[in-house]
Amino acid sequence: MADDSDQEKTEEPTAKREEDARKKGDIARSKELNTVVVLMVGSMMIWMTGDRIIQGMWKVMEGAFTIERSSLFDPLETVNGLQLAMQDALLFVAPFLAAMVIAALAGPIAMGGWSFSAEAFTPKASKMNPIEGFKRMFAMRSLIELVKSLLKFGLVLGIMALLVNNYLSEFIYLSRLPLEDALLRASDVMTLAFVVLCASLLLVVAIDVPFSLWEYKKKLKMTLQEVKDEMKQTEGRPEVKGKVRQLQQEMSQGRMLEAVPQADVIVTNPTHFAIALKYEEGGNGAPIVVAKGADLIAANIRNIAVGHGVTLVSAPPLARALFFTTEIDQEVPKGLYLAVAQVLAYVYQLKMATEKRWKKPEAPSDISIPDEYKKYANKTQ
Repeated sequence: MADDSDQEKTEEPTAKREEDARKKGDIARSKELNTVVVLMVGSMMIWMTGDRIIQGMWKVMEGAFTIERSSLFDPLETVNGLQLAMQDALLFVAPFLAAMVIAALAGPIAMGGWSFSAEAFTPKASKMNPIEGFKRMFAMRSLIELVKSLLKFGLVLGIMALLVNNYLSEFIYLSRLPLEDALLRASDVMTLAFVVLCASLLLVVAIDVPFSLWEYKKKLKMTLQEVKDEMKQTEGRPEVKGKVRQLQQEMSQGRMLEAVPQADVIVTNPTHFAIALKYEEGGNGAPIVVAKGADLIAANIRNIAVGHGVTLVSAPPLARALFFTTEIDQEVPKGLYLAVAQVLAYVYQLKMATEKRWKKPEAPSDISIPDEYKKYANKTQ
């Protein structure tokens, strides 16, 4: 493979490059998107179910601390009471927990899709190398992450300061309310503040997602030499392709030679070309070329024909015209119908004479072909 370390990566990644990266677990991801999806779903669930959770937990705590005197002296009763309290508490928070699990999965799937790669879990020496670790610490990626974290911290801090300033009097007023009412009101205020804080992070996501996609594409970009090497690996190197083509030709020739025994006649040059024709009596089509070849292949066709009793007819102009104007399993051209008909008529007469033991007819010697086919008279392969 050519050394492409000095070449600039200017080519877009191929589908194979992207698929190989996905198999290794290397796909586009945005940590900010995953975090914000979880926070937004969590805040909305708290907004919708917060009162229910607080009221439910209040009842659980109230029931847990209300104990009958007789139960204090029964250890088993205490354990059962604790178990029931935990079950009730879990039922109240189960919708919230389920929504959080779904959110944790939805974030990565939304960007890059679902991917599981065992290779990503394989320990790599480079990740445990302290020198490589220091390089990653001071790499451009780490600097960008630091800037993002500082901007995110500043944004959240600013929004939080505005919220505290806005709800300060509300929190002071909570001290005058009964405990249960104060808890419910505090949960409403804190939930609203939490939703606003999470929504502010959407600005970070709007910047981070396009940047992550651009950075991922840039990382997968290829040099021109890498594209060429991949094409060779995908399509096969020239020598391999040549060998495959040779095998395909040999297989095709083998299938073609298998059709020679079913032919009605072999039109020959007589030595350089051989064309096997088959005609279905009573059919609507013209005779079909079932095999053809030159030189060695022509010799094989003649040998097989002789071995299976197929008639050979020497007609050099017709043989050349058929060889250069037809393909395997193709009907003979209309311009050669008359010449081929003369050959087939001779074959049928010869067959009849053999069966009836009549005098064998003479092979046609004056087979003529149209002028437009005479140009093949002196043509070689």
